[in-house]
Amino acid sequence: MNAPDGLHSDIEPFDSGHLPVPGGHQIYYEQCGAPQGIPALVLHGGPGSGCSPRQRRFFDPQRYRVVLFDQRGSGRSRPPGETRHNHTGELVADIERLRAHLGIVRWLVFGGSWGAALAAAYSAAHPSACAGALLRGIFLTGQRDLDWFFGGAASLFPEEWERFAGAAPKRHRRNLLHWLARTFESGSADDQQRAAAAWQAWEQCLGGSPPVEPPAGEALERLVAKYRVQSHYLARRCFLGEARVLRDVSLLRGFPVAFVHGRQDLVCRPENAWRASRTLSGSRLIWVDGAGHDPFHPAMARALARATDRYAAHGDFGGPR
Repeated sequence: MNAPDGLHSDIEPFDSGHLPVPGGHQIYYEQCGAPQGIPALVLHGGPGSGCSPRQRRFFDPQRYRVVLFDQRGSGRSRPPGETRHNHTGELVADIERLRAHLGIVRWLVFGGSWGAALAAAYSAAHPSACAGALLRGIFLTGQRDLDWFFGGAASLFPEEWERFAGAAPKRHRRNLLHWLARTFESGSADDQQRAAAAWQAWEQCLGGSPPVEPPAGEALERLVAKYRVQSHYLARRCFLGEARVLRDVSLLRGFPVAFVHGRQDLVCRPENAWRASRTLSGSRLIWVDGAGHDPFHPAMARALARATDRYAAHGDFGGPR
């Protein structure tokens, strides 16, 4: 039975560890729920964010074997914030390494935001390992998404944008992403910390989250590591680009696929889900009224939990749209 917040009950991992992968990385992973249940893989967003305990709760722990992992440089993976040997091709390969390590034949692939783009890339590259895909708030990784986040959305929140852009010298504000990528790669610690706090505030503004106090100490170090990875990916269109993501989505024909998107999403706009779903006949598009980009908004959480419940019961997400 779902909790008042729309999610399933809290669960703790029955297994966790670090898997060494090429390039000097060790990816953190955990397994939760029923060891003999339906395998489901959770791909976090960011890039750079890492998985969280609440993501386990999108799944019925009596019916699912839920696998979560932190992508290279993210969360509890080692080394934190590392961008060497860190690109989408390696992440796709890491997912296959993890699947083989855990002895899973096929799994439902669940991803949100950047994780939805990565889910499409992985599932298109390894269709025999994919049993279906649930894609929330999909990020298409193209210039339109980047231009919106790093400029276009300023028309909605001009004061908040000014504070974000103000982290950079005035001469660099017209190409803020380029400055952020260089700063997190080789800038001073003070500049990196100031940029990370400003980026977090802007992201929370667009996501509809209430403002929080800037982090300090280890929390600030983790935030810098997150945005170092994120700027590394975004400056390179996540090594994919919009045309590639839409192509990968189109290759999922024949699988049960659902796009779940908040109608008030100001980070990855609803147009993204509409365009992606139009490339894939037979997919289901689920609009969530009142929700933005936050996966834990009660309406969004309920929609995602219902989708995984439906898949567990019927092996699909219902009819198209």
